[in-house]
Amino acid sequence: MSWKTIIIQTDNASAEALSEALMEQGALSADIHDAAAGTDQEQPLYGEPGLPLGEVWRKAEVSGIFEHDADLDAVMQLITKTLRLSDTPSYRKGIIEEQDWVRLTQSQFNPICISSRLWIVPTWHQPPDPSAINLILDPGLAFGTGSHPTTQLCLAWLDQNLQRGETLLDYGCGSGILAIAALKLGAVHVTGIDIDPHAVKASYANALLNACESSRCSFASHYPILTADTDAVEQVDVVVANILSNPLILLAPILTRAVRAGGRIALSGILASQADEVLSLYRPWFDMHIHAGQEDWVLLTGTKTTDV
Repeated sequence: MSWKTIIIQTDNASAEALSEALMEQGALSADIHDAAAGTDQEQPLYGEPGLPLGEVWRKAEVSGIFEHDADLDAVMQLITKTLRLSDTPSYRKGIIEEQDWVRLTQSQFNPICISSRLWIVPTWHQPPDPSAINLILDPGLAFGTGSHPTTQLCLAWLDQNLQRGETLLDYGCGSGILAIAALKLGAVHVTGIDIDPHAVKASYANALLNACESSRCSFASHYPILTADTDAVEQVDVVVANILSNPLILLAPILTRAVRAGGRIALSGILASQADEVLSLYRPWFDMHIHAGQEDWVLLTGTKTTDV
């Protein structure tokens, strides 16, 4: 079985309307992407939870996938008429052949070497170094394959800094990769928190894959510090939060309280241009600094100097 695809060249003013028009004309799916993706003119866009994305790419492409018997030229004529366009937008057509999509997706994720002793190994691969600390991972529907720079920055920091016997909170745990890494690196107990139920499910499944003792880990969609009885919360030695700068700013009082006096915090998901704002919010309680960077992302870390 195969499908037909149509790719329309447009701009940020018309992209959304064309995407909706494709769906109205029977597209199975529609997508807006950067026309310059993969070139020197590629334009990265970043969004924060709760904030509008703003404009799309200045030069965009809108693509739609249709059944194999669709008349794409007729579709474009109808879209031109429906949107009252003076001319039919420039477009090209293609064929998408049926593939083993599971294998194709898996082929994009190979084992990742974080350090000489720490590897991320997808479940469909054999560990390249059986003697290393291998994080066996199936992300499922959760964030955290280990391929993103923000995750790798956190893993490298844990590998270098986590002490055996420490407790850890992974706020925004996703696939559970950081919490599980902490257990394998010697943490005595970890707690993973994520508002996405798929993430909680994936974290438990990955903990099982990695033979983590259930008594040493817990994953949930809420944290007791959010309740009125905050004095009952047992603080941890280390907090890691690989999310984005906006929630890290909003969560500063919660994450700060979760760290014991003298404990440490590691914040990731932060663009270099956003670092100063995040640092300024945490510095009243932590000796904060930029620990490392990768591509456009930075990892901020600090030791708690003032208890709250």
